[in-house]
Amino acid sequence: MSNPELIEIPRSLVSSYAKAFGEEGRSWIADLPALVADLLDRWALERDGEATAGEASLVLPVRGPDATRSVLKLQLRRAETEAAIIGLRTWNGAGAVRLLDHDPGSSAMLLERLDHRHTLASLEDDDTAIQQLAELHARLVSVSAPPGLTSLGDVAAAMLEEVPRAVGSLADPADRQVLQGWAAVVAELVAEPGDQLLHWDLHYDNVLAGEREPWLAIDPEPLAGDPGFDLWPALDSRWADVVVADGDPRRVVRRRFDLLTEVLGLDRVRATGWTLGRLLQNALWDVEDGATALAPASVAVAAALLDRD
Repeated sequence: MSNPELIEIPRSLVSSYAKAFGEEGRSWIADLPALVADLLDRWALERDGEATAGEASLVLPVRGPDATRSVLKLQLRRAETEAAIIGLRTWNGAGAVRLLDHDPGSSAMLLERLDHRHTLASLEDDDTAIQQLAELHARLVSVSAPPGLTSLGDVAAAMLEEVPRAVGSLADPADRQVLQGWAAVVAELVAEPGDQLLHWDLHYDNVLAGEREPWLAIDPEPLAGDPGFDLWPALDSRWADVVVADGDPRRVVRRRFDLLTEVLGLDRVRATGWTLGRLLQNALWDVEDGATALAPASVAVAAALLDRD
């Protein structure tokens, strides 16, 4: 068996898991080197570079017996991890990173290797970046959601139940009014949540360059629902250095939104409503974390979509 002592866990991941999951997280991190060693042996893999870490996962470059370059991705088993496996198996590489194998016991994934240094965020021209993302996004949401995924209807219903508590936590009456307005729009849409396979986190940094295709999506958090709920991460991509730096955030948001809805073939009124639903979800999460005001970027996105001539 591979020597687990040779597998170093990045400090950032150790800290992240201790903060987010407490004792469960520390225990998982402690067992991680042995799990990696076991998977390397079981799948006959050799390490092919240093491990890196995202906020919630360890990624280890590896090579298979036929010299195929791939990566091991490991994170604490959660509902989101299981959903990712379902989504990747359903897409089967069509617009998304290909799932080569997975371990049911740990939810570890063996994925095709992409160029993590080259994301859509690396493209200087924002029109080119958003066009590439939109075309990729249209392919992903063209697929019907398979069984086993959370429904946007359930997510939206749970959000609406949380609104009164969140409203009471906001200090500014104007913010309270805005949040209630977003909730009112979601209440009108909740009965028709849609049933397409959503990525749920498709922004520039989650689209990497590949060899099999020029661009492929990574790190999905699949959900069954209306594609309009999937647009916000693209609208928010590179917010500070592109949207704000442009000097006219409303113009950039509207341009991105118009292109996305055109390429995805969405009704713009409905897509606007579900985008407000995504802003509502973000606000509820922020309040849960202690925020007493709406995020300025969220307010700016909503204003751009609602205050159109």
